[in-house]
Amino acid sequence: MDWLPTLWFILIAVLWCGYLFLEGFDLGVGMLIGLGRADEKRKRVLLNTIGPVWDGNEVWLLTAGGATFAAFPHWYASLFSALYIPLVLVLLALIFRAVAFEYRGKATTLVTRRLWDLALGLGSLVAAFGVGAMLALTTTGLPLDANGDRVGGAFAWLNGYALLGGLAVVLFCLIHALAFLALKTDGPIRHAANRRFTRLVLPAVLPLLGWVLIVVSRSSSVAAWALTALAVGALLCSWLFAKAGREKLAFLGLGLMLLGGVAAIFTAAYPVVLPSSLDAAFNLTVHNASSTTSTLQLMSVVAAFGVPLVLAYQAWTYWVFRKRLREEHIPEPHAVLSVVD
Repeated sequence: MDWLPTLWFILIAVLWCGYLFLEGFDLGVGMLIGLGRADEKRKRVLLNTIGPVWDGNEVWLLTAGGATFAAFPHWYASLFSALYIPLVLVLLALIFRAVAFEYRGKATTLVTRRLWDLALGLGSLVAAFGVGAMLALTTTGLPLDANGDRVGGAFAWLNGYALLGGLAVVLFCLIHALAFLALKTDGPIRHAANRRFTRLVLPAVLPLLGWVLIVVSRSSSVAAWALTALAVGALLCSWLFAKAGREKLAFLGLGLMLLGGVAAIFTAAYPVVLPSSLDAAFNLTVHNASSTTSTLQLMSVVAAFGVPLVLAYQAWTYWVFRKRLREEHIPEPHAVLSVVD
C-alpha cells in the first residue's frame, strides 16, 4: 500500500490546519488579554469567549505531533531534535498559558493579576511564534546531513525563514482573534473588533502569504498555485464581508484563506516532509521517513473512528457555547482586589 504514507501526509496537514484555525484565535485572544490595554471587565469578556474551548483546541497540537511520531518517525526525530530549544520554549509557554487561565481569577492583588495576564499574553505569543517557526522550517529546510542529524550549533535553525514563519503565525492569530471576537461578542467589543479587523486584515496576513509564495515558487505544481489563488480570493472575500458587517462569513473566509494557504504549502512540498538545506539528496520524504505498512494500516483504522468522534465532540462544544457575550453577562468578581496583600 504505497498510498498510505501519502494519506498520512495529508492527514497531518489537516491536523496542522485544524490546530492553526482553532487554536489560532484563542492564542490571539490570549495575546489581546495579556498584552492589550482593555479594562478588567472587557478582559473577562474576552476570557469567557475562549474559556470553554481553549484546552480542547490544544488537542490538535498533541494529535499532530503524535501522528507525526507514529506515521513518520524519521521526520519526527530529525525535526524535534534539530528544534529542541524552540520547542522546549513552546512547551513552557503553553504551560504558563494554561496555568494563567486557572490562576488569573484567583489573584488577590492587582499586581498578581497583572503578572498572570502577562504570563497569558507572553505564553500565547511565544507558543504562536514557535509553532510558526517550526512549520516554516519544516517546509523550507534545516541543515540536515545524510543521517537526518542537524549540522551546526544549537541555533542553526534560527534564520530568516524561521522569523518569517513565526511572525506570520503571530499576526494571523491576532487577526483571527479579532474575527472571532466580532463573531462571539456583542456591543462595543464586537464593533471595535470588526472595525480593527477590517483595517488590519490585509497587511496582517502579508507574512503568511509571503511564506506561501516562497514555498510554492520552488514547485512546479499547478495545484499549489491554484490553492494559493483560492487563499487570496478567500482573503479578499473575508475583508469585504467584514466591511459589510457579515462577521460569520468574514470569519469563515479567513478560515478558508488559511486552509488554502496551508494546502498550497503542503502540496508544493510533497513528497518531501523535511528538506535538507545542505543537499537535496538528504531530504526526508513520505517514503524514506514513514513507518511500516502494518503500522500505517493500524493507525488508519484507529483514525477512521477517532477523527470523526473528535470532530463531532468539538462541533457539539461550539454549538453549546454559540451565544454572543456582552459585558452585562459578566458578574462582578467575588473578591475585591487590593494593590498589595
